[in-house]
Amino acid sequence: MVNGVLGPIAEFLEEYVWEWPSLFPLLIALLLGAGLYVTLRLAFIQVRGFRHALDITRGAYDNPDDTGDLNHFRALTTALSATVGIGNIAGVAIAIRLGGPGALLWMWVTAFFGMALKYAECTLALKHRKVHADGSISGGPMYYIEKGMGKNWKWMAMFFAACAAISSFGGGCMNQSNTLATQIESDFGLPTIWSAIIFSALLGAVIIGGIKRIGRVTAILAPGMASLYVAGALVILAMNAAAIPDGLTRIVREAFAPEPLAGGAVGSFMLTLMWGIRRGLFSNEAGQGSAPIAHATAKTDEPVREGLVASLGPFIDTLVICTMTGLVIVMTGVYKDRVEQTLPLSSVEAILIEDAGDNRILNLREERETAGGGTLRVVDGELGDGSLVVLDSIVEVPRFTAASNQPWSGTLLVAADGSVSVAGADAEPTLVGEALLTGAALTAHGFKTGLPGGWGNYLVTIAVILFAVSTGISWSYYGDRAVEYLFGSGAIRIYRWIFIFMFFLGSILPLKAVWTFGDVALGLMSFPNLIALIFLSGSVVTMTRVYFSKEQKRYK
Repeated sequence: MVNGVLGPIAEFLEEYVWEWPSLFPLLIALLLGAGLYVTLRLAFIQVRGFRHALDITRGAYDNPDDTGDLNHFRALTTALSATVGIGNIAGVAIAIRLGGPGALLWMWVTAFFGMALKYAECTLALKHRKVHADGSISGGPMYYIEKGMGKNWKWMAMFFAACAAISSFGGGCMNQSNTLATQIESDFGLPTIWSAIIFSALLGAVIIGGIKRIGRVTAILAPGMASLYVAGALVILAMNAAAIPDGLTRIVREAFAPEPLAGGAVGSFMLTLMWGIRRGLFSNEAGQGSAPIAHATAKTDEPVREGLVASLGPFIDTLVICTMTGLVIVMTGVYKDRVEQTLPLSSVEAILIEDAGDNRILNLREERETAGGGTLRVVDGELGDGSLVVLDSIVEVPRFTAASNQPWSGTLLVAADGSVSVAGADAEPTLVGEALLTGAALTAHGFKTGLPGGWGNYLVTIAVILFAVSTGISWSYYGDRAVEYLFGSGAIRIYRWIFIFMFFLGSILPLKAVWTFGDVALGLMSFPNLIALIFLSGSVVTMTRVYFSKEQKRYK
């Protein structure tokens, strides 16, 4: 019901928020352009302030008497707990699967500019945060839009807050819990309902306690989960050390001159660039405006200090953790492996010619669209004329079985866009075939291949659990600050219980349309935040100059 009613609307919104115009989407252009603009205006703050940022994070400047809820380290780990999530496992795999190894280089480029964006938005969050009568803190883009740009822009601040609240239920909650439950069921056979009960209860025990309890938990969880995952990746790289130079050379070479994608249609520079930029920018959330909500709680009276701490986020998230994922996938070569898997019909498209080689897919799509679709016949579980494609990769040796596990026979209807459905009243069959992996499954395959004994996929499952729970914890705080801004503090407790319920629901229901609405809201958050960063960049430049002037005098 949810997908049937909301699906077309969600897909329409997603197309215009994330993919319009198709040549170079506006949102990605704005994020990349803003990152370059802020980097230049701040004279490469992410480079010249890097060492100082490390000193601040390790506690050299902590003062327990400063205003705020969390010290610098806990503010950073709370923000990292939201950004280091399923995207670090699945997002990188998608970029390499669809854009080739060269996409990883463009992820590095966007992370570099993202460090400057994080610095700017979190510096502004500290300057314009709100201190409540009880000493607690609220901050984020909704406050620096209203206070920094003036009351006439309050509508934009409210728009941001509304999108943040909606997004917290989507990508920050249900998407995480569903991936967690599915991965546990796949590796350990635990029914999703039990995962839903167990992890919703754990989540509730943390977030009901508020930001100080969240900070204590993430201060342990974020470093622990990142260290475990990176350690596994480093073991794989150490075992394949001789192949590292060739892997890095391939990444750089294919960033500018990509080879035809393994199992894909046609490799192209623009395709590689776009997937690298998209996954890079949105893996670390730089420019989206979520992290400033956590960093605004830092115990400091110097906004620039917390901005510098925040700039480390994209470095850790993308340049360290995402790089580890990407190198494992490239070094092991698993992005080229076809693996037998069960595929829902909704995930495949049909080409009406049987011998549809991967490099002919684009032309055959045009022929199908001109013809307005057609039909495919399945006899005794085998496909006659035609081919099935999943993410531009041909499904080899497709087999269809009925609910009784017997070979299925029937007719498949193919729409002009390639979507497949069953003709008549027949129940949908199960499709099994050999195809390229993507997402978390591809990363798990890389770890399983790279680590001796074939147990590496379990390490990825543990990482999925930790990443998903930590992301849910931090996004619950982002959402409750947005709800407080819109409706007042009385709505916070209600929001938290709804969030826990949504985390439970996401574990057991494939609410694709709801996730898409969350992704749309996440994209829409970026527009008002980036506009504010551009308008307020002069203020950040002034604060940066004054702060470093004071620091220089201190050491003279």
